[in-house]
Formats: sequence, C-alpha cells, structure tokens
Amino acid sequence: MGTLWFWIVAVILTAYVVLDGFDIGVGIVYPFVARTEEERQHALRAIGPVWDGNEVWLIAAGGTLFFAFPLLYASAFSGFYMPLMIVLWLLILRGLSVELRMHVQEPLWRSFFDGLFFFSSSLLAIFFGAALANVIRGVPIGPDNYFYLPLWTDWRTGANPGILDWYTVIGGLMALLALSLHGALYLSLKTEGHLERRARAWARRLWPFVSLATVLAIPATVLARPDSLGNYRLYPGAFLAPIAVVLSLVAIPIALRRRSEFGAFLASCAYLSAMLCGAAAGLFPVLLPSTSSSGGSITIASAVAGPHTLRVGLAWWIFGIMLALLYFGIVYWLFRGKVAQHADTYGH
Repeated sequence: MGTLWFWIVAVILTAYVVLDGFDIGVGIVYPFVARTEEERQHALRAIGPVWDGNEVWLIAAGGTLFFAFPLLYASAFSGFYMPLMIVLWLLILRGLSVELRMHVQEPLWRSFFDGLFFFSSSLLAIFFGAALANVIRGVPIGPDNYFYLPLWTDWRTGANPGILDWYTVIGGLMALLALSLHGALYLSLKTEGHLERRARAWARRLWPFVSLATVLAIPATVLARPDSLGNYRLYPGAFLAPIAVVLSLVAIPIALRRRSEFGAFLASCAYLSAMLCGAAAGLFPVLLPSTSSSGGSITIASAVAGPHTLRVGLAWWIFGIMLALLYFGIVYWLFRGKVAQHADTYGH
C-alpha cells in the first residue's frame, strides 16, 4: 500500500508541474512575447480560466503527504520552512498580479503588476527546481528525523549542504528553462496573431537550452548523489523514463516545423512527466535521502501511515480525484480552442 501511495503522490505532483507549469511559464516569457497592451491582455486571457484551478494539484499533493506519509510531511515542512514560506508568498503575489492588473486603467499600475507577474513566476520556477534538486541530492537528517538547512553554506554538496549549492542552482535554472518552453508552447497553442508567432519563435530559441540542460543534468545528479542510478541497474524498466525524455524532446521541434502547436505542447507535457517519473524512479523506495551519518533516510516503510488510514484514504481519494477530473474536463472543454484576440472577457 505504501508503494501505491508513493506513486499517487508522484502522479499528483506531475499533474501540478504539467498544468500549473504552463501558467508559470507564461509568466516567465510574458514580457518578451507580449509587447502591446492588447497582447498582454491576450496572454492573460489564455490562462485566465484555468490558472487558479491548476494550483489545486499542489494543495492535493500536500494533503496526500499529510495522511499517507506523516513523518515525511513533518520533517520536510519543518526543514524546508523558509523556502516553503517564500513559495507561498510568491504564489500569493502571482495571484494578485493576475487578478488586480485590470482593476485600474493607469498604465503605471498595470506595468507594476506585469513586472510582478514575471518576477513571481520566474522565482517560483527556480524555487521549485531547487526544491526537487534538494530532494534528489538529500538533506542532513538527524536521529530524530528532522533537519535544518541554511540558505547556503559553501555551495558544495556533501554532509552539510545548504538549500542553494551548485547542484540545486542547476536544478533551478533547468526548471526555469523547461517551464519557459512549456509556457511559450502553450501560448502558441492558445493565442493567435503576432503573439502566437512570437511565442512559437521563443519556443524554438528555448529548445536548445532545455536540451543542453537535460543532458548536463545526468552527470550532475550522479556527482551530487552517486547512488542515484542504482534503481536503474536493478529495474531496467526504469530506463523507459529517460527514453521518453529523449523522444519528447526530439518531438518538440518536429511538431513546431509542422505547425502542430498541439503536438508540440503534448510533447512538452510528456517531457516534464518523464523527467519527474525518472526522478521518482531513481529515489524509490526512499522519500527523502539523508546526507548525514547521524540519521537515516526517510523511506516509504519508515514514513507510511497505518493500514486503516491508507485504506480509508484511498476510498476518499478515488472519490475526490473523480470530482477533480470531472471539473478539469469540463473547464478545459468549455475553454478549448484559440483565445479571441479582441475580447473584453476570456473570449474563447
């Protein structure tokens, strides 16, 4: 049952990255692709109906961790308290930038919230990437299963790392590039006119950098955590994840050349999903590796809740996920297709 919940959490987090990832990506490329007030409104209408609903998956992931792996929840949320508070404020600021921008006609007001939208989206991508890199690299877990991480130490991985080091910075930059590409592809799919063409051009520019970062991520991960490839040797089926990463990366420029915006966006979704599945496969059955000799890693066996909790939780989770999928299916169906270039509302 613990293994099942491990992959449930992985799927929920993947859904969050794929769905809210294009919202964040739109915010990152927003000042570069939307040059006029009309284009900026056009870009915001593209994410307007769905951006807040996409964040539900992050809440669902936190709630699932709370009852399925309470020890991991307690340890991670205390050890990562400072970056989690920063992420919370960035989520709030991003929501404010989207919702308050159109309330006042003053150009200075709108420019401020445009800048806030870009700033909060960019930092969110960097912090999410750094957070995943922290989990892959490991943290100094003590005998009581708790840990403390300063913002940085000597910028090296090892027994006493900081939140930021050379590896987590690479993870943050890689997330920034990958979500920028994801957002540009979404804009090319959902918009029209100059904004669509500019978003497609930015996607073409970003693709080589994402590919290079992906290639560099493998040796960087091995250097940061030497046993990260152990599961790939034990379970050859895990190699399906890196194969899917390569295939999806190759598919993006091919789809762009064929003017298949939907195909390119789907390939980007597959790329992000495969990257996260590959990271989960490399960690299993460890939930949070330890870099310290005084405490062991938090594993599925040590962190999982009781059998009754998991059985009852599974029944309610199935009910809840069916409602969520129904809601998302209706919303994405209602707002399918291109966003109208000239509209006073969301304009589909």
